[in-house]
Amino acid sequence: MDLTVVAYIVYLLVSVALTVWVARTLSRNGRIFLSDVLHGNEKLADAVNHLLVVGFYLVNFGFVALYLSQDEAVADARALFEALSVKLGVVLLVLGVMHLGNVYVLNKIRRRGVMEREQVPPVPPQGWTGPHPKGPWAPPVAGA
Repeated sequence: MDLTVVAYIVYLLVSVALTVWVARTLSRNGRIFLSDVLHGNEKLADAVNHLLVVGFYLVNFGFVALYLSQDEAVADARALFEALSVKLGVVLLVLGVMHLGNVYVLNKIRRRGVMEREQVPPVPPQGWTGPHPKGPWAPPVAGA
């Protein structure tokens, strides 16, 4: 068997395994985070989590497939390891960037939810203040 084909097979196996492992880790730990962001709505958190995982798979598997081609034939074991290290290194970097992007977006969503919760007064209003006797446009009275 040609070493280029061996490189393709190893690259695909390792890339797919890494993508599945990262996606499962993100899904398992991201569900808790999403539940907090979505104020305990478990069904919505599960749905958003599933959609994020599907998008993660699509982007990463698409990248793995596009990055599969090899310009040069792999002649020996050294070239095989060099080709695999470059390809797998790029895949790992893409997985890391995707992970950081997901965390950044989810953190922005979470911060917005926290800010919305903090805008609600701790106690309801207990009364109203009447209008100024001369109206809000009246100039201040000297010596008052």
